[in-house]
Amino acid sequence: MADPELDFQCGESGASSTYPMQCSALRKNGHVILKGRPCKIVEMSTSKTGKHGHAKVNLTGMDIFTNKKYEDMCPSTHNVDVPVIKRRDYQVVNIQEGFMSLMDDNGDIREDLRVPEGEVGKDIQTKFDAGEEITVTVLAAMGEECAIGVKGCSSK
Repeated sequence: MADPELDFQCGESGASSTYPMQCSALRKNGHVILKGRPCKIVEMSTSKTGKHGHAKVNLTGMDIFTNKKYEDMCPSTHNVDVPVIKRRDYQVVNIQEGFMSLMDDNGDIREDLRVPEGEVGKDIQTKFDAGEEITVTVLAAMGEECAIGVKGCSSK
């Protein structure tokens, strides 16, 4: 009989989607979690120490998926969460009903990613409709994925 405490049927690798970093170690164009969203830091400034002894860091970031602007302030000595971001390129095989069929370098196909809204989505659709071979760059962080860039393949 199996011991229920030793029955591991979890599909997770156990890896975290974020890691801590001291606020003062963050840099412009880096990434940070602001208001629970993964953001690219577009502006940051540090104020002088006040009567309570902590310098404050003012952070302004753009959500990497929605481009919405977020701002936050934290003491420079405190830790903030930084998202683990993965970037992969896929070849677009097909677009059907708003979903892209994407092939990675190993030849594996995935069909679970929508054509994004906005300029990138229009660019993908236009190039695909024109019969171009295109590659999309997919950004993944905190359980979300989105195509953020498109380029033509040079393999023709």
